Amino acid sequence: MTSVTDWQSIVSEHGKLVWRISYRLLGNDADAADCFQETFISAMKTAQNGRVRNFAALLSHIASARAIDRLRQRIKRSQWQVHSDSLLDVESLDPGPAQQVESQELAENLRIALAKLPSKEAEAFYLKCLEGFSYRQIARQLGIKKSAVGVYVHRAKQKLRQILQENETRFNYEE
Repeated sequence: MTSVTDWQSIVSEHGKLVWRISYRLLGNDADAADCFQETFISAMKTAQNGRVRNFAALLSHIASARAIDRLRQRIKRSQWQVHSDSLLDVESLDPGPAQQVESQELAENLRIALAKLPSKEAEAFYLKCLEGFSYRQIARQLGIKKSAVGVYVHRAKQKLRQILQENETRFNYEE
C-alpha cells in the first residue's frame, strides 16, 4: 500500500497533467476539479491492488475516461444546452466577437459529439488529436495494440464528422 507522503509527491508530479486533461475535455473549473479528485481516488484504488509502473499513463487514462463520462452525464442532464462558463477558450490572432462565438460553439459541439462515441474511440481520439500522443503511447495507455489505435482514431473521426454535420443541418433547419 502507498503512503500519504508518496501520494502527495505523485499528485505534485502529475497533478498538472491530470488537470490539463480534465479541463481541456470538460471546459470548466468545477467539473475539472471533480474529475481531478476522482482520478486520484481511482488511481489510489488501482495502486492498492498492485504495483503501478507508469503513473503518468495510468492517471491520464483515468482522467480522460472520467472526463468523457462526465461529458456524457452533462449531455443527459441538459441536451444541447450551452453554458458560457463551460466553453473552451480558443486562441486566435485576431478573434472578433463572431469568430469567438463560432469557436465556442464548435468546441461545445465537439464535446457533445465526443461524449456520444464509445469510450475507447473517444479516448484514442482525444489522446491523438488533442494531446498529440503517438500511437505507441496510446496503445500502452489504453492496453490495446498499436494497430487498434489507428482503427479507433479513424472510426472516431468518421463518427465525429457525421455527428457534427447532422448537428449543423439540424441547427440550420431550426433557424
